[in-house]
Amino acid sequence: MNEPNWHIARLGEIDPVRCPCGWARRAFADIPGSPASVHVVQIEEDARTHYHKRMTEIYIILEGEGFLELDGGRIPVQPLTTVMIKPGCRHRAVGKMKIINVPIPAFDPEDEWFD
Repeated sequence: MNEPNWHIARLGEIDPVRCPCGWARRAFADIPGSPASVHVVQIEEDARTHYHKRMTEIYIILEGEGFLELDGGRIPVQPLTTVMIKPGCRHRAVGKMKIINVPIPAFDPEDEWFD
């Protein structure tokens, strides 16, 4: 039987995993050849600065307020702020927030780098 031409994820039913920012529920990252994945991330105050060599990330702030540190600078964020983080940008969130993260291509744990 052929694979369907669509995929569905129920983010609330996906077990969270530890990530540099806090806890993430990751959808579509395990589908071979997936062009993107979608994560709901609960940001903790002690998020760790990191970067990616291949992956672009789009952050959409859902809840909370704080800052994104991007290559050493800080920008204030609040709900519905959306930020595109390109490969090579050192970044972390500061403050307690809930975000949607869209990694393109799909999330690859081998593409998380720390200085």
